[in-house]
Amino acid sequence: MTDHDAANTVPFDLASLGEGQIAYMRHMSSDEIRARFPAARSIQPGLKLWALFGADGTPLAVSDDRSSILASATQNELSTVSLH
Repeated sequence: MTDHDAANTVPFDLASLGEGQIAYMRHMSSDEIRARFPAARSIQPGLKLWALFGADGTPLAVSDDRSSILASATQNELSTVSLH
């Protein structure tokens, strides 16, 4: 990608970069998790959990164990980056 291409990249383009290849993980509260993962409504409030998202922001996995999130990414052949 050239500097010109980067300047003309729109958010949709950025979201699709790395799709199916890159995932990001975040340490989040269970309240944030419940808002982002529709199936996680039963998780109790006040917990700190790890979440794995696809490059486009699609929720993929949640766990209280960082290693489990990394293992999930590896099993799905995804490279991970961590967001704070």
